[in-house]
Amino acid sequence: MSRLGKKEEETLIEMASATDNNMVILINFKPSRSAGEDSNGPLYESSSNTESELPGNSEDRRREFESNLQKSGLELETEDKKESENGKTYYVKIHAPWEVLITYAEVLNIKVPIKENDVPCTIENPIDCMLSPFRLPEKVMHPDPDYFTAPFRKDRQELYLIHDESTFFSPSVRNRIVFYILTRCPYGTEEGKKKFGIKRLLSNGTYTAAYPLHDCQYWKKSNDPHCDNERYTLYMEWARFLRFFKEQPLDLIRKYYGEKIGIYFAWLGFYTEMLFLAAVVGLFCFLYGLFTMDANMSSKEICDPAIGGEIIMCPLCDVDCNYWRLNTTCRPSEYSHLFDNVATLFFAIFMGIWVTLFLEFWKRRQARLKYEWDLVDFEEEQQQLQLRPEYEAKCTQKKKNPVTQEMEPYLPLTSKAVRFCISGTTVLFWTSLIIASMIAVILYRLSVYAAFASIMKNTQTLQPISGLLTPQLATSVTASCLNFVIIMILNFLYERIAVWITDMEIPRTHLEYENRLTMKMFLFQFVNYYSSCFYVAFFKGKFVGYPGNYTYMFSHWRNEECDPAGCLIELTTQLTIVMAGKQIWGNIQEAIVPWIWNWWGRQRARCNPENLYSRWEQDHDLQRFGHLGLFYEYLEMVIQFGFITLFVASFPLAPLLALMNNILEIRVDSWKLTTQFRRPVASKAHSIGVWQEILNGMAVLSVVTNAFIVAFTSDMIPRLVYYYAYSPNANSPMSGYINNSLSVFRVSSFSVKPKDQGDIDFCRYRDYRYPPDHELQYSHTMQFWHILAAKMAFIIIMEHVVFIVKFFVAWMIPDVPADVTARIKREKFITQKILHEYELNKLKEKLCQGKAYQGMEKEFIATEGKVELSQAM
Repeated sequence: MSRLGKKEEETLIEMASATDNNMVILINFKPSRSAGEDSNGPLYESSSNTESELPGNSEDRRREFESNLQKSGLELETEDKKESENGKTYYVKIHAPWEVLITYAEVLNIKVPIKENDVPCTIENPIDCMLSPFRLPEKVMHPDPDYFTAPFRKDRQELYLIHDESTFFSPSVRNRIVFYILTRCPYGTEEGKKKFGIKRLLSNGTYTAAYPLHDCQYWKKSNDPHCDNERYTLYMEWARFLRFFKEQPLDLIRKYYGEKIGIYFAWLGFYTEMLFLAAVVGLFCFLYGLFTMDANMSSKEICDPAIGGEIIMCPLCDVDCNYWRLNTTCRPSEYSHLFDNVATLFFAIFMGIWVTLFLEFWKRRQARLKYEWDLVDFEEEQQQLQLRPEYEAKCTQKKKNPVTQEMEPYLPLTSKAVRFCISGTTVLFWTSLIIASMIAVILYRLSVYAAFASIMKNTQTLQPISGLLTPQLATSVTASCLNFVIIMILNFLYERIAVWITDMEIPRTHLEYENRLTMKMFLFQFVNYYSSCFYVAFFKGKFVGYPGNYTYMFSHWRNEECDPAGCLIELTTQLTIVMAGKQIWGNIQEAIVPWIWNWWGRQRARCNPENLYSRWEQDHDLQRFGHLGLFYEYLEMVIQFGFITLFVASFPLAPLLALMNNILEIRVDSWKLTTQFRRPVASKAHSIGVWQEILNGMAVLSVVTNAFIVAFTSDMIPRLVYYYAYSPNANSPMSGYINNSLSVFRVSSFSVKPKDQGDIDFCRYRDYRYPPDHELQYSHTMQFWHILAAKMAFIIIMEHVVFIVKFFVAWMIPDVPADVTARIKREKFITQKILHEYELNKLKEKLCQGKAYQGMEKEFIATEGKVELSQAM
């Protein structure tokens, strides 16, 4: 199914050389009946040097390349460099006639309209009237009517609904056809090997850029009455932040930019919609913790001067740290209840089910888009499984392809093994570097805690906020900020390393290249962003030892302890700083940097008339949207997805932060794509690709991580064990919990004594161990083993319950909606019927004209039977 418009606009691709005087190629659609008139269609631009000294034989390559473009049916028209704004750039316009478009439409198996869609619309939603403020005008949402479609064939042109040759193919289809020609056009031989493609000419400096042209300026409509002004419409209805509450015009995005970009924005919009539900539930869980904060018995006992004020805690570091009273952590213990309560368990289970609903409903949404955008029978290999020019250029050996029986370049096994070893070693080195940086941050925590404790104790100006800003909190916040800075630096460096080692591996196809780069980048960023959260959640405070027998890192630094209220509040702090910092920095980088680069060009475009500053020059001054542009957008969102699923039990507000970020992200991405970047070459995609499998893997892992967070990082299980098994007070089961959770140590047994001993005989520490006067002194009590067993049982039960519900939900929800399945069957039936009737009518015409040949009667009977069979089916 497709949508066919009435008018089309110009598009352009530029190719420019890196030398002083440049040359440009523009490709424009021209109907064959008016080849000499100005026309609308896909334009491509390139620039090169014809006067200054060029590396190698660039001039010969360029001349042969353009000559071969003309032989392929394209028409070239050169704009003199004197007409350009800088006086150095030649613009060569390449016009694609109708005959070229229909030839390659058949090659690319492009589907075109054959009949209006007669399937009735689904029943209207009764709440549509309530959603009207969020709707866009119908003309914007669905710029073209619906049609049944069939693959284009040159010998069946009368079969298709060709109302106007100049508008029959959409802009994205036309610029994809032209770019297909450009990427396969030969330009000679070098060292006995055939050279071809604009990509290789761009890489060797013959040209410097290639991009489709926007149809008009984004802030005003074109003066051409035949222009659809789709860029202007996208900017006014989609790319402005004030339209953040409106739905996205996905059909128009697909029509203007192609299916690959359209599917990204469809996924991002759907993800944002689903986040709304998770954000609401998370907000209610947070409000539950807020409203029950005053009823929390644990924080009450910690803050009570008669309880927490009388409990002397053991020093948190050797020598420099002193004894401290438990009530100094009153405020942090109150705040920890915001996230460490029974609602945490509910939210962890809910998010395990939510992520399944999100993935399953996205499959349904994706199936609907595949049908609406004519991607049902789309084969990825049509464009993704073709050999990369870099692969053909670097692989000197050839072997016969068992399928095509043609000689193809290949990479020997020994060379491939060496390259994979180098690649694997590089990835392992950088992963080790992340772990080393995390250890450095841990050492920072261990080293500065005593300094913060001393400063806050001796500085009078900090005394008023000492209850809020404790040494533990100050250490956690500064360490999280330092960790975030290190994360961003390592990301900046590794992005370039990942591209380099992927290029070095010489992947065979574009799909293989993207998949390899995706796995490298995701593995690195997974470790980079989440390692610190994993440390706080699962390692901090777990291997501390006890007073007199502490565990030391590198035999020097004593391992960190958790706050008496637990480590969950610190995990929340770490998660908030890294997640929020990444989102803020990402939006600044995506919006501000392109704006600064384009600011001067945009000012010049506004000040100069069109005849002095042409549209292709305006687009040339915009930023390039590279072939990895969407890759980084997906990566950013998948990393965010990990934050709101892997550690959501520690921070129920994470989905709300992600929702607010994504509302901004959609508008920032649309704004920069519409106003700050050149128009990318349209390409097809029927799904989000390998990212779907990554999301599935993270969804499974999130169940495990949240179960462990609830069990080992929060204090929920120890409190429940005390409530049901160890509480001596039936009227107030949680009273006495704090005293029960702290063990006793005789200070005279310290091997390294604090400076300020005072007259203290005993101190308390967070653990379940026997007191010093017990025969099993400092050994774990039976309560410790009960709690450990309860934690393990909880993990097993929670995982099994959530996984059973997940798999049941996935089984209950079909991947393809029933109405879409019916529409696909209807379209296949109509298409087969029309094609069979067309063949039958052709045979009848031949019989009537007396052009019979041997076997025609049998062919006629067979075709007639085929029509009847199709109708019966």
